Amino acid sequence: MTLTLLLDLDDTLLNTNLQTFMPAYFQALANEMESQITPTLMFRALISGMQKMNESDDFSKTLKEVFDAEFYPQLSMEQGTLDSVIENFYDTVFPTLQNLTSPKEGAKEFIEWATKKKYRIAIATDPLLPTKATHHRLRWAGFEPEQFEIVSTYENFHFSKTYPAYYAEVLGKMGWHDLPILMVGNDVDRDIIPAKKLGLKTFLVDVEPASTSGREADSAGSISDLRLWLESINLTELNPNFKSKDSVLAILSSTPAVLNSMLLNLDSDSWSHKSTADDWNLIELICHLRDTEREIHSMQLKLFNGHEEPFIPRPDTGVWASQRDYLHEDGRQALREFNIARKETIDFLQKISDEAWNRKARHAIFGPTNFLEVVGFMADHDRLHIQQAYSTLKNM
Repeated sequence: MTLTLLLDLDDTLLNTNLQTFMPAYFQALANEMESQITPTLMFRALISGMQKMNESDDFSKTLKEVFDAEFYPQLSMEQGTLDSVIENFYDTVFPTLQNLTSPKEGAKEFIEWATKKKYRIAIATDPLLPTKATHHRLRWAGFEPEQFEIVSTYENFHFSKTYPAYYAEVLGKMGWHDLPILMVGNDVDRDIIPAKKLGLKTFLVDVEPASTSGREADSAGSISDLRLWLESINLTELNPNFKSKDSVLAILSSTPAVLNSMLLNLDSDSWSHKSTADDWNLIELICHLRDTEREIHSMQLKLFNGHEEPFIPRPDTGVWASQRDYLHEDGRQALREFNIARKETIDFLQKISDEAWNRKARHAIFGPTNFLEVVGFMADHDRLHIQQAYSTLKNM
């Protein structure tokens, strides 16, 4: 059975004393920019930008876009003004910080073993740094970025590890396969708790299983212990559970973020490509998601307002593609409209009281249900169509 491994980087695969590394990193960057910006101003803008990234739950903006929108105005500069200086820093100066880190004992052997097992591996490091910085750190740990299916960076992710939606975004970009999943990391607050909120199983690195911290995770120990643990269990024990309120909200938030990344640079031929004559192409798929969000999901949620045990209809949307001539729509515009409609859904759901999530209803297909389960059906619908989009792109 295939396992999907989400692996943190710092102090999981790479020894990184962040209390030492981060000040040295910031100081080196300040020194590089000193001819254009005073260190005090640079530090203030950098910290403010990183805080905005940590706080952002905007699925329409990458973390780099969030950072730049905060960083450059603090410096009274146009966005992009320092691009060449920053690129040079990551090419020539950042690599000199390698001596502040060291490869994690047992990490290389673990990755070699997991690769031979044909496990799918993502580097689920907090995406607060540029690609070049993250790739350098992977190499310091003894790996090449190409060894991994996903490496999260601030250019290609929309959420930090503050949010369970980060983990949903990782899995969405991997195609939302229905397989066992394990998150492995060293930080309870950013690796373990948000991943568990999504519904994932977790392993806490470098903590004794019997310790208080270790109890937050499903298991704990060294990287070597991780391999032994995986060899000792039935991997079906690591199947995720996406049925909680936190989980469905994370999935619904991540879906437009995943699609925005997946479809960012598609040409017109790719938008209209069909794997088989019976399959939807990406234009049809996005139009379907948009119209379902506007007309079905919105209607279903609003039925709970003022109705005791409402009846939840589920109209047949399969005929819309031909009836509405989706083939002749603009896929990019449809994606923008889906983003807008999904934001309205998320805004609506965030105002729902905890009590209301348990309100009962009758579903046209599934029978007796409640508000949480109806929203869960929406998340399942998202996952299904992300799988479809992923497969279409892979088969081009």
